[in-house]
Amino acid sequence: METVRDGLRANELEKDTYDRLICVGCDRSLKLRSRPDEIGSVRYCIDCGDEWLEMR
Repeated sequence: METVRDGLRANELEKDTYDRLICVGCDRSLKLRSRPDEIGSVRYCIDCGDEWLEMR
């Protein structure tokens, strides 16, 4: 699983005017799934199923 930063650099993701993450392939906003037992959370696209790790 790639990180959100890697996805932005590879042009798989982009940000809209409100800094929301958008999947370039589907043109949909990403959803957030938290992982309480691990550091970070997962951003995923509901259409294509791709996932990116968000470290905070």
